[in-house]
Amino acid sequence: MERIRKENFASQLIINTQVILFIMTSIQNNWLDSKLYPFEHQFIQLETGKMHYIDEGKGDTILFVHGTPTWSFLYRDFIKKISSTYRCIAIDHIGFGLSEKPPLFADTPQLHAKNLSTFIKKLDLRNITLIVHDFGGPIGLGAGIENAERIKKIVLLNSWLWETKNDEDALKIDRLINSWLGKFLYLNFNFSPKVLLKQGFLDKKKLSTEIHRHYTGPFPNKQSRQSLLRIAESLVGSSDWYQQQWEELDQLITKDWLILWGMKDKFITPVYLDKWKKRIPASTIIEFDCGHFVQEENAKEAIAAIEKFLNE
Repeated sequence: MERIRKENFASQLIINTQVILFIMTSIQNNWLDSKLYPFEHQFIQLETGKMHYIDEGKGDTILFVHGTPTWSFLYRDFIKKISSTYRCIAIDHIGFGLSEKPPLFADTPQLHAKNLSTFIKKLDLRNITLIVHDFGGPIGLGAGIENAERIKKIVLLNSWLWETKNDEDALKIDRLINSWLGKFLYLNFNFSPKVLLKQGFLDKKKLSTEIHRHYTGPFPNKQSRQSLLRIAESLVGSSDWYQQQWEELDQLITKDWLILWGMKDKFITPVYLDKWKKRIPASTIIEFDCGHFVQEENAKEAIAAIEKFLNE
């Protein structure tokens, strides 16, 4: 028993050291700017690895869930403003941001949803306003369905929650991702945050070199980019799971919904919004003349809309 305790302590010490070294290296490399991201780092040990998150402010809980290739940095402006009156928690999925990047983690949305559900229960979060975007939609809503009694409101930004195996656009992307060229670009050239993220902006001026560096920085080498590739493979690979969540969404439909949508999104187009309108007819919908990242292109307006929604 004593031997097991020592082994567990040694293992935990190694993980803590790896995380601290990663953050120190990030700061030394000048991509992690504490002025842009002025939050205290928190960590929680999950079965799949050590998850980084931030926990700012007091009050009812706002839980921010990012997609790919982003991390909690995406919500920095939201948290700076909203944490004055609410408890704002933003996670980095395992394999993303400042969380651990274990080489054998499968990085499917269903596993990320399981991680998030565990996180919610470990912190005993209640009266949650869930804010989700991109892959964070299926991940966050999947965890929300499992913890429906803990969810109070939902804010959805450009995302989906239905099968993708019959979507021709998704199939085109899937064919590229699963080709030798797709894998080569993702792993050797950091293709997702360097190229695809930039294409998600309508106004490229909103993605400064400094901001862009915070999205490429967490993936400095081939090993660290495995998560980007694996979750991209899940766009179609997890199609049946998405559909299952879509069919179980009735557990959350009675919640209050706010949908914020970038209408010039090349990837998750207004066609997706039409499907949400039919599924959640009582939702409040606000459209923005921007691309995929409302959080970056229309942060001020989105924050105002969320604050109004929270106070209603």
